[in-house]
Amino acid sequence: NLDVRPGEIHALLGENGAGKSTLMNILIGIHKRDGGTISIDGQEVEPDSPAVAQKMGIAMIHQELSTVVEMSVAENIFLDRKEYRNSLGFVNWKKMRDDAKKALGDLGASFDVEMPERLLSVREQQLVEIAKAVSSNCRVLIMDEPTAALPENEVGKLFEVIRVLKEKGVAVIYISHRMKEIEQICDRVTVLRDGKK
Repeated sequence: NLDVRPGEIHALLGENGAGKSTLMNILIGIHKRDGGTISIDGQEVEPDSPAVAQKMGIAMIHQELSTVVEMSVAENIFLDRKEYRNSLGFVNWKKMRDDAKKALGDLGASFDVEMPERLLSVREQQLVEIAKAVSSNCRVLIMDEPTAALPENEVGKLFEVIRVLKEKGVAVIYISHRMKEIEQICDRVTVLRDGKK
């Protein structure tokens, strides 16, 4: 069993091969579960693809970021969102840029949303991924080893963003092997070993 509460930063720990990534990939619809149930607010759900999981409010930021480096920050935040296109397929660029500025501003970031993603630091790229999740009404955000590629001086800045998410009531599942970080940022811990709690 794994239960995560709104506004909680919940650490998911275990050795490599313990089942952390498999369990999270089931939650976001990449893998199909072979037993058990998934519930949100007491309602059983079946996220059978990442798009369906996103509509349910579940998102994941993978260790390898999934941004399109030649596209702008704003385009990356709203890449798969149809509400920025009219019936003829034209994009409302002003609305997209304004909404991207707001999404990043809500996380305490203020870099240029028209800049290509490739010019951003790793932490800024993570912020784009977080803004993408939060702007789609994410209620559960899974972060897989979010500090693995960050320099030490940027970890604290990421923690500030995670605390903002907590204040907004987002449940954060935080996967890490760094015990010092777990003590700093997490409220509760679940440990997996061989797929068991």
